[in-house]
Amino acid sequence: MIPELGNFALIVGLAFAICLSVIPLVGVASNNLNLVRYARPLTFGAFFFTLLSYVLLTVSFINDDFSVLYIVKQSNTLLPLQYKMAAVFGGHEGSLVLWVLMLTTWAGALAVSSKQLDEAFVARVLSVLGMVIVGFMLFTLLTSNPFERLLPNFPSEGRDLNPLLQDIGLIVHPPMLYLGWSGFSVAFAFAIAALMTGRMDAAWARWTRPWTLAAWSFLTIGIALGSWWAYYELGWGGWWFWDPVENASFMPWIVGTALIHALSVTEQRGAFRNWTVLLAISAFSLSLLGTFLVRSGVINSVHSFASDPERGMFILMLLCIVIVGSLTLFAFRASALQGTSKFEFYSKETFILAGNIGLVTATATVLLGTLYPLLVDALGMGKISVGPPYYNAVFTPIIAGLVVLMGIAPVIRWKKNKSGTFRKELGLIALASIGFGLAFPLLYGGEFIGWVAVGMGLAFWLVTATLKNAKNNISNSDGRMDFSRPTQSYWGMVVAHMGMAVAIVGVTMVSYYETQLDVRMDVGSKVELSGYEFVFEGMKDVKGPNYSAKQGQFRVFEAGNEVAFLQPERRNYLVQTMGMTEAGIDSTITRDLFIALGDPLDNEAWAVRVYVKPFINLLWIAAALIAFGGFMCMTDRRYRAKKTATETQQIDSANTINV
Repeated sequence: MIPELGNFALIVGLAFAICLSVIPLVGVASNNLNLVRYARPLTFGAFFFTLLSYVLLTVSFINDDFSVLYIVKQSNTLLPLQYKMAAVFGGHEGSLVLWVLMLTTWAGALAVSSKQLDEAFVARVLSVLGMVIVGFMLFTLLTSNPFERLLPNFPSEGRDLNPLLQDIGLIVHPPMLYLGWSGFSVAFAFAIAALMTGRMDAAWARWTRPWTLAAWSFLTIGIALGSWWAYYELGWGGWWFWDPVENASFMPWIVGTALIHALSVTEQRGAFRNWTVLLAISAFSLSLLGTFLVRSGVINSVHSFASDPERGMFILMLLCIVIVGSLTLFAFRASALQGTSKFEFYSKETFILAGNIGLVTATATVLLGTLYPLLVDALGMGKISVGPPYYNAVFTPIIAGLVVLMGIAPVIRWKKNKSGTFRKELGLIALASIGFGLAFPLLYGGEFIGWVAVGMGLAFWLVTATLKNAKNNISNSDGRMDFSRPTQSYWGMVVAHMGMAVAIVGVTMVSYYETQLDVRMDVGSKVELSGYEFVFEGMKDVKGPNYSAKQGQFRVFEAGNEVAFLQPERRNYLVQTMGMTEAGIDSTITRDLFIALGDPLDNEAWAVRVYVKPFINLLWIAAALIAFGGFMCMTDRRYRAKKTATETQQIDSANTINV
């Protein structure tokens, strides 16, 4: 009975979403305020019934209801409770319900927090979100229904959750990633609503930016958690592989970064309006493209969900509708959004525009590397792969140029800047950065490595330029420091930029200074790597709730002192009889000691892979700083302020509703 109620709740949620897509727009078109005011209740209805459906699906998992096909494929009575709850979105069908739940959550949050905004405009935004929700609900109900029954004959046990997914990473990574992906639908809806009204001003940018920042920050966390999960779970010792599914998350993040900065120009100077709309459309379209890549079967990846061409075709159709429909509307309405603000070449606007172009170019390189193998395969020209060498050669130089701009843009003023500002403010810092970059690899590693010099020089540049700009902003005319002078949004930018510098250090250090050793180890044998001595003391049998394992016992010494005790495992899951490697990791701020077990050899010996990874934890710290900076910007009090009288007059003139 519970699965039927869950399925019915999802159908009712679809009905609410359909009404949300139509009724408020009819009210706006007919100047009927009563119909316009249905937008919020309909949004709440769609959210409530989607949440109810998700909860009922979760209850069915907890109850081991193996009359439901999806639960048979994803669960087992031996599966621990936390993984039963996470298994709800561990497969294709349930993850779509989570997608829809996130969409309705964003729509509901907007409905709650937008009471100070014009009702006609909010109605348009919520209606656009309703259309997106309808598309995903239809996809779920027609092609991927998680409530499909196996009655009257059904098994007494399930096939179990993929052992790769039986990890805390499954619990935290997908929800954050989906919050980010689906959150860009709000920026998309704001952009479409602006095209409908032909109005895009500073008020529009001020409303849109916090929602974009929220989505971008959640996506930052989601990507970082996915990287962290892959790092310790797969046993490969890597943190980023340029996998197509990793790229599918990374591309909307890059475009979202460009969108955030474009919105700041639109808010402050009224410029880049058409460009901002295109970025909002692109960010959400790339999120849908990621959904297509993960669920269509066109790629083979440890991250992909499904390989059903019918499902892939549905998502492809939805993607085409979004792109073609939004771009067609843009073609007809773009002229109404032309900005009137002018600025000189040597201004903050120019540098932000250059950064935007660089970010879009970087996205294009990733998109090309992701889709080109698929195109070659589709044309019957064979199978090729695009790996790290391509991305390192093409993507890295673009990012290096962007980091240079990140140090300059905050210092440059809006509209027009005085000649010599750069030389006065940043000339000495630029020289110091070059010197630091050239000296670092010689002092740290004893040999010159060009990319290490570039990476550390850029990190030094970004940190010092950001701190220099912060000092200028907190200094009063009398020379005293006043930290309350800059806005919270400014401090968020500082934190995010510092996080980027930390990420550059982490990427540079682990990419060029990590050491690795593949070795046979007998009981009692020792190996040395990067000043550490690893001693193998033997194996231990351990049992988990649904697996048995061989657990290695390794002691690690540095200069004769024990610094770590590592216990990597080779697990054998009882239901799927699948072997899994669980790495043993000891972490500090300066390094990770990483051991992964290979295959057992003769005489109780084992193949062992040992890594020493310097400063890799800076990557996760950097992601936390970047996301925290985004949340700081999002919660700036000016985004919570009510409309000014001027904004009210602007909106009312464009959206007249007769009572």
